[in-house]
Amino acid sequence: MKLYSLIVLVALGLVSCDDYLNTEPISQIASNGFYKNTAEVEAGLMAMYDGMQSYDLSNDIFKTDILPREFALTEMRSDNTKSKNSEGEWAQFQDMNVDVSNSTVSNYWLVNYNNIFRANVVIANLGAVAEEATKAQFEAEAKFGRALAHFNLVRAFGDVPLIDKVVSPEDNAANVRVAKSEVYNFIIQDLSDAIDILPTRSDIAEGRATKGAAHTLLGKVYLTIGDHSAAKIQLEAVMTSGDYDIIDNYNDVFYDELNDEIIFAIQYIDDDVEDAQDFSYEMTYLGKASGLNYPTEDLLAAVDPADGRFNTLFHFEIGAGSSGRYECGKFRPLTAANSEFAGNDWIVLRYADVLLMYVEAVMGTNSSTNDAGALSAFKEVRERAGYDVSGITEVTKQMLLDERRVELAFENHRLYDLIRFGVAEEVMEAFSQTEEADFNFNATKLLLPIPQRERNLNPDLTQNPGY
Repeated sequence: MKLYSLIVLVALGLVSCDDYLNTEPISQIASNGFYKNTAEVEAGLMAMYDGMQSYDLSNDIFKTDILPREFALTEMRSDNTKSKNSEGEWAQFQDMNVDVSNSTVSNYWLVNYNNIFRANVVIANLGAVAEEATKAQFEAEAKFGRALAHFNLVRAFGDVPLIDKVVSPEDNAANVRVAKSEVYNFIIQDLSDAIDILPTRSDIAEGRATKGAAHTLLGKVYLTIGDHSAAKIQLEAVMTSGDYDIIDNYNDVFYDELNDEIIFAIQYIDDDVEDAQDFSYEMTYLGKASGLNYPTEDLLAAVDPADGRFNTLFHFEIGAGSSGRYECGKFRPLTAANSEFAGNDWIVLRYADVLLMYVEAVMGTNSSTNDAGALSAFKEVRERAGYDVSGITEVTKQMLLDERRVELAFENHRLYDLIRFGVAEEVMEAFSQTEEADFNFNATKLLLPIPQRERNLNPDLTQNPGY
């Protein structure tokens, strides 16, 4: 997704690393000199998509040493992954004992609110768009981006400030944490509005929000708040759209980019300093020097070596010890030209997740289901992995959770799956007592701390319990 640095600097009034609400432009051209026509508003919209690139990499747009690696906040805070040496900030994630001054957490807050700002800038300047259909589409795309950022924040931090417009430093909205139920209602409204307008996949450039992406994200939101019947409706809309499908080879999902299984992905360009990413280097075996996102023995034990996904998920490093070891293999760089500037897209939403969420929606609060549609969806995912599914006549909650763990490993779903299924405390308490984990689990740590940097700037922001 090649975007323009001038646009990023001028159109967005980029935030400083000290305060995401500092919206003073750093360019010579003020914001009132921009957004005068359709092309300039679309440039602002493209900058919103550009901002998404910072959710899971160290693309140093804020000139800080550490930027969000979403896998640290999700996979490393579950039973899926760990660091190599248990040192520094990374040990805080695997021990679920994150400090209020943790830089990665602070910057995750920062980049999400920055992207909310970018979306709100687009919405505030829609009057410059002459054609009504184009205006409506831009608004729908901005609302999708705003919803995604708020969803990232509310799941990670619980109650958070809800920012529905461009705010000034004097606006108190940013200082007040809103009940998560209200944040979810806002996300639902944004996505519902977007669904009514967004085009289908074939009618818009790859990488931009689509009707299918909005349906999928809304389905996940409904599951998160426990509204299974509403989630089922959204997921069925994706399944019957004809725009998406399970592809034959699991490995191709990640290396044949923009395939039929991809619903929404954040795009990067290989060997491009401005639009490449480094998570492929850091979370795979190539980044073993940084020592991040190593699979736990618990995860390795959960995946049958005969499973067709095993060799995509894991890479065996010979000579890494007396007998070698398995390391994360998914999302390794597409080329070896410069592995620290990789072009692998980050998959946010894909069709296999939709199928498994559909089973979850059908199951609802029950412990199992034998619904024909749910069985068919579950079998479709499992059959691709090479299993004989003819004998499956029921899917239990545990079967579904186990399948999600393997199918979606290293894609930042595990912690939120455990929370949504209501088993996070049980699973993480048991894992914390294993020899490889060995930490004291506290259920309050399922939420991240409100960053101390933000509380210093906004003293009215309260802290989460346990911090």
